[in-house]
Amino acid sequence: MSQIKQLIILKKQGKGIKTIARILDISKNTVKTYLFKLDKLLTGKRSGKTTLEMLLGLDEPELYTLFHPGNPSYKDSRYDHFKSNLDYYKKELRRTGVTRTVLWEEYRQSNPEGYSYSQFCFHLDQQQTAAVKPSMVLEHKPAEKLYIDFAGKTIPYIDRDTGEVIECQLFVACLPYSDYAFAMAVPSQGTSDFLFALSRCFEDLGGVPQLLVPDNLKAAVVRADRYEPDINQALEDFANHYGTAVLPARVRKPQDKALVENQVKILYPRVYAKLRNMQFFDLVSLNQAIRMRVRAHNQTRMQKKPYCREEKFLAEEKTLLTALPEERFELRNYTVLTVAKNNHIYLSADKRYYSVPHTLIGCKVKVVYTRSMLYAYHEGRKVAVHSRTFKEGIYSTVEEHLCSHHRHYKDRSPDYYRNLSARISKALYEYVCLLFEQKRYPEQVYRTCDGLLALARKSDTEALDKACRTAMENGVFSYKFVKNIIENRMEDESVRDNDISLPKHDNLRGRSYYGNQQSIKF
Repeated sequence: MSQIKQLIILKKQGKGIKTIARILDISKNTVKTYLFKLDKLLTGKRSGKTTLEMLLGLDEPELYTLFHPGNPSYKDSRYDHFKSNLDYYKKELRRTGVTRTVLWEEYRQSNPEGYSYSQFCFHLDQQQTAAVKPSMVLEHKPAEKLYIDFAGKTIPYIDRDTGEVIECQLFVACLPYSDYAFAMAVPSQGTSDFLFALSRCFEDLGGVPQLLVPDNLKAAVVRADRYEPDINQALEDFANHYGTAVLPARVRKPQDKALVENQVKILYPRVYAKLRNMQFFDLVSLNQAIRMRVRAHNQTRMQKKPYCREEKFLAEEKTLLTALPEERFELRNYTVLTVAKNNHIYLSADKRYYSVPHTLIGCKVKVVYTRSMLYAYHEGRKVAVHSRTFKEGIYSTVEEHLCSHHRHYKDRSPDYYRNLSARISKALYEYVCLLFEQKRYPEQVYRTCDGLLALARKSDTEALDKACRTAMENGVFSYKFVKNIIENRMEDESVRDNDISLPKHDNLRGRSYYGNQQSIKF
């Protein structure tokens, strides 16, 4: 029980001032002061129906306030002068080099009877404390959010070949429920490095949280907005692949992800400081060292708690994370291209051509390509799929995309013509087979075969068979020969050998003639 309540009880019992002072071990003047205030409370104009029983029924802080109302500083004339300059002091403190000592010295020059330095700082703190907005304690659910940020300071390694110091960015993430942390160094804060680090974070956690809370960096947010920010298309694809959502923190509101901001501060002494005297010659070895220090950080017992971050994560959070997909995410790139007359599109990133259906010549198609695949869409419908290759100037063509004429041209081969001729007649098949046994360039034979097939479409099959057999009997392998037989209706006649040998005569030039020709001098 407080001394004030004990004093009231002793007064109620009729004890004197000396007795009360001796029992409570306080001075007689202090007892007189309290009894004077008690009498004023019981008999004053504002006392109302205040009684000793009511005072004894109050809680100690309430009772203490009645006996110690204080001496408000705003009743002091010096406070009016201070208050009139308060906005000036706040503004000046934001300027470089301006301290409270500088402001107080200027204050005393203009007001020699003003506050001392300690009182000046006290009232300044009181005003600044009153202006501070209250902060809210958030209750986090397990496996719900992942806070993401980059440390403000870089972490270096040395290029083994050139000796150049390469400054890397430190990616930091944490689960707010368990405060379990992840960190790794990446070359930059670009989209590909950011998503690479985020995917490795998921693999380290062994699952995916429900919501990602990044900062407003360009790799995550295209256009910042308090209510509906425009998320980077690559990050949206990443979130869709892993089955999570993205909710960026508000602009210049670090309290939206305060725990990861605190993680960055903790990692400075636990990672940066521990590695400051070590040299690394590649990014892999640097990340191995960072991983060891972060693991030790997660296994360190937390202040005022009987567990470490890793224990709470494994016990209450890891099993609630969404399972990882079977395949890793591949960064997608988007572009819109026009289909050329040869029903191919040109991807400048590969310097190579990819086919689309010939019916889309002149149309624009949306192209989505990853590191290994290319997809083409027209009006929301997938029209082409190709595996990416990086040989410049090469055409990647799917046969089904070509028109019938082009497909026929590409399909030409000896077997192609043999199969077509076999469907028409046996004689034509045998004739085509003998054509390919001739010592001619394949393109010339293909032309002859095209002529024979065209002739077959216009002629009677029986007449064609007889003409082919006649040509084979005479050893003539020519489209025109077969055509003349059919047009002249000579398929029933045999072609005679019209070669007639020359008669013998004596008008022959022998060796002696050519020998004399060589001896003639011009």
